[in-house]
Amino acid sequence: MRAVQISTLDGPGAVTVVDVDEPEASAEQVLIDVHAAGVTFPDLLQTRGLYQIKPPLPFVPGTEVAGVVRTAPADSGFAAGDRVVAFPGLGGFAETVAAHPVATFPLPDRLSFEQGAGIPMNVLTAHFALVHRGGLRAGDTVLVHGAAGGVGSASVQLAHALGAKVIAVVSTEQKAEFARRAGADEAVLVGGSDDVPGFKDMVKQLTGGRGVDLVVDPVGGDRFTDSLRCLAPEGKLLVIGFTAGEIPTVKVNRLLLGNISVVGVAWGEYWMRRPAYLQEQWADLLPPLADGKLDPLIGEVHPLGQASAALDNMDTRRGIGKIVLQVR
Repeated sequence: MRAVQISTLDGPGAVTVVDVDEPEASAEQVLIDVHAAGVTFPDLLQTRGLYQIKPPLPFVPGTEVAGVVRTAPADSGFAAGDRVVAFPGLGGFAETVAAHPVATFPLPDRLSFEQGAGIPMNVLTAHFALVHRGGLRAGDTVLVHGAAGGVGSASVQLAHALGAKVIAVVSTEQKAEFARRAGADEAVLVGGSDDVPGFKDMVKQLTGGRGVDLVVDPVGGDRFTDSLRCLAPEGKLLVIGFTAGEIPTVKVNRLLLGNISVVGVAWGEYWMRRPAYLQEQWADLLPPLADGKLDPLIGEVHPLGQASAALDNMDTRRGIGKIVLQVR
């Protein structure tokens, strides 16, 4: 089968498409013919050996897929021909992959394989952040950083579907338009120059000085302190990642004075200790996915042979929205 392979840790430009043997599913695994695979930030980090999971070289990356079941254990709830989404963790950038039933989910007929492949890492992370860690309620106001990226756009969509008002923070007008398509009520530029007000000032204007109930931050970096200043009393800043590279620090007196919270969001760490949580999440998300209230928005689709370009677009931040590889 065709597969994308990382054989050196020299970045996105070094990945290649090769022919490798198909995986052999164990008696406990679902074997899936992959139609589409999502491109994630951990995949990018793995091209340089910077992710905490470091498989021996060479290996096939790819954490999330959508496709059709070829074989499945009798007690798995799946059968040959079922349309599914899966989170194999590795090996997804290939024509066939094996996944555990606990990390395999039914794909509603109304969704394409490309949409399905964009769900596991980003939408489940957003769900864990907003619902489990953030306690989002209908009517809350949510500020989302990196709102035109994978996790950011998924957070915009889910918060909107759950009845929140959403303010998206982006770096360009093109990304602002994408965030509005994802469901943002308002989109503001990061700003901070003489020509463009900083996002903090814009948020204060948009909320009448009150601030927001939740901040979703997959970016980190130097905007962290201003994000704290955007919070309403008893608000929460949800720390999801650090795509900007710099891990920020916080002076805890800011938390004390505003009765605000900084909340860690480590979806992978949580479900690995409690694997059944993945199916609980899918059960919660399946109704809005099936009826269209939650409609994953894909930014770019590349053929499998252009995996290097897809990863480079993520690396250079030229990509907008969720990036997906079309495998079949």
